[in-house]
Amino acid sequence: MNSGLIQLLVLAGIAVFLIMRLRSVLGTREGFEKPPIPIDQAESRAEQKPEFEVIEGGAEDEVGDYVDTDSETATALRMMKKVEPSFHVGDFLDGAKGAYEMILMAFERGDLQSIEPFLADEVMESFVEVVAAREDQGLSIDATFVGIREMAIQNARFNTTDGDAEISVKFVGELTSVVKNAEGEIVEGDAKTVKRQKDVWTFARGMGSDNPNWRLVATGG
Repeated sequence: MNSGLIQLLVLAGIAVFLIMRLRSVLGTREGFEKPPIPIDQAESRAEQKPEFEVIEGGAEDEVGDYVDTDSETATALRMMKKVEPSFHVGDFLDGAKGAYEMILMAFERGDLQSIEPFLADEVMESFVEVVAAREDQGLSIDATFVGIREMAIQNARFNTTDGDAEISVKFVGELTSVVKNAEGEIVEGDAKTVKRQKDVWTFARGMGSDNPNWRLVATGG
């Protein structure tokens, strides 16, 4: 077996390991059931997809626009609004949408310093571990964010004792991604194939506090 083939097999094994590790940190990434679509068409579709409507006024009925009105999640969201009347679910989702793209792409680039203020310590440690393993192997990821295909609140919790709130959001994002070795050669992925990235991210914040920022406290698929 020549040295070139051995090197290729080693790189392929490394790429498989990193993909499995990425799934444990950021969820799952899948191809379409239909044939891959060109990236320019995917970008056009993402631009045409309607944005979440931000409802002004903070009426309690706003909660029912996003979750089942009789669910425990709806109850938790109403308690958050009671403690902090300026809290609007629509505004939160707009912020979560922007945070998803920002954090996901910073992770892909390995630029963790720029997103550290928005991450809980445990999440930051997980990200650092994966990025370090990638760099140790001389691998890098070249990714382009296409858009968010689906987004919805999965559940919410509110602690009436300390005012701590958690909201978990399901994202289905679309992006292209390839893994490259130190020589810039692609060892995994296809830059022209749009993949779906499925994640459930949990954001937390103390309601009624002076700090308006939500932090990412858990990730999964």
